[in-house]
Amino acid sequence: MSDVATRAHELLRLHHTGETLVLPTVWDAWSAEAVVAAGFPALSVGSHPLADARGQQDNEGMTLADALDGVRRITGAVDVPVTADMESGYDTPAAELVERVLEAGAVGINIEDTVHSEGRLREVAEHADYIGALRQAADAAGVELVINGRTDAFLGKVATFEGPTAEAVRRLRACEEAGARCVYPVRVPDMATLRTLLAEVSGPLNVTAHPVDGAPSGSLAELREAGVGRITFGPLLMTALTGALTDLVTPWG
Repeated sequence: MSDVATRAHELLRLHHTGETLVLPTVWDAWSAEAVVAAGFPALSVGSHPLADARGQQDNEGMTLADALDGVRRITGAVDVPVTADMESGYDTPAAELVERVLEAGAVGINIEDTVHSEGRLREVAEHADYIGALRQAADAAGVELVINGRTDAFLGKVATFEGPTAEAVRRLRACEEAGARCVYPVRVPDMATLRTLLAEVSGPLNVTAHPVDGAPSGSLAELREAGVGRITFGPLLMTALTGALTDLVTPWG
């Protein structure tokens, strides 16, 4: 546990250097090793690309054991902190989830408020309670687990809101108050909305970006200037590589 605690402390430190932390999103040992070779001090594992790499479905089409098998292979291949997307928690009690994530070597987790097994969005307090229980379990284990509290208030898939920005703020604040060390509003539509969110939260905020095209809310330079604390790629790095792979092999067909 001492090694895991050390990596968790380092991941948390990287969130508070005063600079935007970019955590390229990987899906297997090969992609993880390539990211580390490029000089990144930490990385993220996305559920979507991980599921695609395994021939399974995102949105908890994998079991928790499936997801952790992929995470364990990645953490075993690199010597940097790894944070992993655990979707909504795979219907797993908080203490058990934390124990199994740490055993797999991950020192950060992403937890969203869409419960895919039930096709619904958690209520604000319900999601905050789960985040809080995760934080309590991590603290009890003596590990500064970096919990990234995600809201899908902007997605509009299982729930829609008249004021999605206000709803996102409400949910992000509740996650922070419950113990999330980073917050993650998925699919922020533009820079104006992003600036509103940044003004309303106290800790680092995660934005998903495309490695070439940036995010709907701005380019890398613009996200940095706005004060975004953390950037991940979600499935977009894999998507970009798919096109490159197709271009490479097509002339040989």
